[in-house]
Amino acid sequence: MKAIRINAPGEVEICEADMPVRKKGEALLKLLYGGICGSDLGSYRGTFAYFDYPRIPGHEFSAEIIEIDDNDKGLKPGMIVTCNPYFNCGACYSCQRGIVNACMNNETMGCQRDGAFCEYITMPVERIYDGKGIPAKTLAAIEPFCIGYHGVQRGGVKKGDKVLVVGSGTIGVLSAVAAKALGGEVYICDVQAQKLEYVQRQFGFDGTILNDSPENFENAVREITGTFETDGTVQANGFDVCIEAVGLPSTFQNTVDAAAFGGKVILLGVGKKNLDFNFTLLQKKELNVFGSRNALKKDFTELIDLVREGRADLDKVITNVYPFEEAARAFQDFHESKGNMLKVIIDFTNIK
Repeated sequence: MKAIRINAPGEVEICEADMPVRKKGEALLKLLYGGICGSDLGSYRGTFAYFDYPRIPGHEFSAEIIEIDDNDKGLKPGMIVTCNPYFNCGACYSCQRGIVNACMNNETMGCQRDGAFCEYITMPVERIYDGKGIPAKTLAAIEPFCIGYHGVQRGGVKKGDKVLVVGSGTIGVLSAVAAKALGGEVYICDVQAQKLEYVQRQFGFDGTILNDSPENFENAVREITGTFETDGTVQANGFDVCIEAVGLPSTFQNTVDAAAFGGKVILLGVGKKNLDFNFTLLQKKELNVFGSRNALKKDFTELIDLVREGRADLDKVITNVYPFEEAARAFQDFHESKGNMLKVIIDFTNIK
């Protein structure tokens, strides 16, 4: 069969791979659509922390069941499904406590192990979720939606909360969509005006912040959240929940600075750089700082229902679709994008 492989930073090729052999408890799946994640793009750029070369990328996908044994989940050949791509070890302390998304030995498809960008893959039956009639292309965007949704759940976003999402890439936008669905008053922030204009036009968030200077960022936080005065100093009230969805030291600092006293900071972005900052600010503000990693089965099943019921339109996130044979161009175009690409999808349905 054919597969997509990243051999080195900037080097993507279509290669030949062995057909997978289905084991007991697994299903054979035929890929339909696969999304290029921000981590896949980081692997292409050589900036992603959890990647070794060469490797087959991909963990956002939809597929058709080709072979599967009788099971208690109602899964049958011909069904269109998506999957949980985070392989936990089952033995570490996190797994023992049921926090399987934060497994100490986690292997995510396309990151610590080969991914889904092949004509066929095998998956454990318990990791396969019925798409419930959601179109296959849309279904491929469920996994990134889960990442944002899980983070929003970590932050306990509730009706009336002022929420700031720093980063208007796919994960940032989907985090904002999830926060909005839970009743938050949601603002999204980025350094690219064009991207902010696009996501605001498509999703109708409560507002945007163009983060083109520290002064403009600080002034926007003041204007949106209001101010109070103490000892002659005017300070911003701050956001109830701040979500970092970029993975840079500066954007994590943005969320800490913009959070209200007693607020929450959620870290979704993944990066390699260190941040030197005044950690006493966490104590002074009594901030609740949460890491958010991967997602859980409940995130997948809840969001499949949410999308099926029409409460979130994932098709607005999908901006570009490339045929399988143009995978290298898809990665290159995404790498060079000036802010007009969100979710890039590769079409596996007509491989030549």
